[in-house]
Amino acid sequence: MSQAPLGKLYLVPTPLDFLCATQVPLNHVLPSGTVQTASQIDHWIGENAKSTRAFLKRIDLERALKTPLQAQTISELPRQVHKKGDLKAGGDMRPLLQAALQGHDIGLLSEAGMPAVADPGSSVVRAAHDLGLQVLPLVGPSALLLALAASGLNGQQFAFLGYLPQDAAERDTRLKALEKHALKTGETQVFIETPYRNAAMLSALLGSLQSSTRLAVCSHLTLPEMRIQSHSVADWKRHPEAPDKNTPAVFAFGP
Repeated sequence: MSQAPLGKLYLVPTPLDFLCATQVPLNHVLPSGTVQTASQIDHWIGENAKSTRAFLKRIDLERALKTPLQAQTISELPRQVHKKGDLKAGGDMRPLLQAALQGHDIGLLSEAGMPAVADPGSSVVRAAHDLGLQVLPLVGPSALLLALAASGLNGQQFAFLGYLPQDAAERDTRLKALEKHALKTGETQVFIETPYRNAAMLSALLGSLQSSTRLAVCSHLTLPEMRIQSHSVADWKRHPEAPDKNTPAVFAFGP
């Protein structure tokens, strides 16, 4: 008897409005092909089962789910992945993909944007490759790329840095080193911050960077309240308005 074909791992992007006061209509940020594919998947790996169900409810309003929500199989990423990140957490992610070995397609979700990019999930993708599964990224929003494209900074050469140090002295040292590298190479430096530290991060940037360095701050991306500001540090100092403490933001700077 021939073996059943292997399932695929789909990387399913989600809207960028997680925990935001307003939600953008799903068809404004996800193409119909992504919604259609997601509606046919009934095995999921997500950061959180509750947020995964909330996303599936939104999909169901646009395109009826193949399997009722109550019958969907949802697995959560291990807690260590959230705390330490995919590379540092270690562990074997292959057990999360056993359904694909039995022929079921699996969807990988983050709570906002593209899974495995500035969000957990790369260890699952790596495990899928090791198991010989096909990995298919679907089209949808990525906050990092949207911010970079809108910043006016160098989009041909850039680095995503994740989170910078919380300690003020360490952060200042790191920012100065990154700026020196950016001014020498032209490479845009992109990073994120926990929303409640937005104001502290902007203050640190304005205190550490040279006046001529260009700084972009992008928040509420894809939402009606979207704000994209890109100015020299000197101009920022005249109007140093940070995103609010509840809004995810992307910061970028360079020459």
